[in-house]
Amino acid sequence: MHTITFLGNLNDNLLEHLVLASITIAIGFAVWLILHYLIRIVVKRAKKDNAMIDHRSLRWAAPVLRTIDPVARALENERRVQRARTIGSLLNSILTGVVAVVTGFYVLIAFQINIAPLLASVGVLGIAIGFGCQQLIRDFLAGIFITIEDQYGIGDVIQTSEVIGKVEYVGLRITRVLGEDGTLWYLRNGEILRLGNRSKGNYQAPEPDPSDTLSTPASGAAAPMGAGPASSALAASADNESAE
Repeated sequence: MHTITFLGNLNDNLLEHLVLASITIAIGFAVWLILHYLIRIVVKRAKKDNAMIDHRSLRWAAPVLRTIDPVARALENERRVQRARTIGSLLNSILTGVVAVVTGFYVLIAFQINIAPLLASVGVLGIAIGFGCQQLIRDFLAGIFITIEDQYGIGDVIQTSEVIGKVEYVGLRITRVLGEDGTLWYLRNGEILRLGNRSKGNYQAPEPDPSDTLSTPASGAAAPMGAGPASSALAASADNESAE
């Protein structure tokens, strides 16, 4: 009789824990859906705002905008869209991670599991991962600030300590640049310490120095200075033979 009562209480407790865990998961999923929907609205609004700026707010400047290169305008729009998508993807990733971790902790609490040792283990594991992936974390953090601060984007010509070229792709970890000689460079964002954006400032290409240009002697030119008498005699005999 006691065994049946114990099993009945155990089943009731287990059912209660499962119900609490299900409610916790449902609440976490609902919070994730709501926040994900809000992020999506913000990203779409940012794209629409860019389109409205290009087509409505600047109607008074339409005659001037007609003279602007359409390729440059397309690159600028693409750059803004990519920036909005990158920030939206970053926010979604952070949201998913935070909601999943918090929901998991509350599910464990629903089953009356002490999460204090687990939190300590997660803290130690996080420190170990942080030390082991310092460079990767550094690249991602630098990519986040590059995107948020809009330091450069697709189509910009940038100059670093290693390469000068045109930006073709901007990610959270790497930046892809097409060099002046046609080489495709992959720059890690955390390694870019100094960078100049030639497309944003008033950059002017330096004029070539005439002293650096080497002049090649034309055919039939006079003998070079410092030529000896032997070369002069050979030239004179060649002239006599041609006269005869």
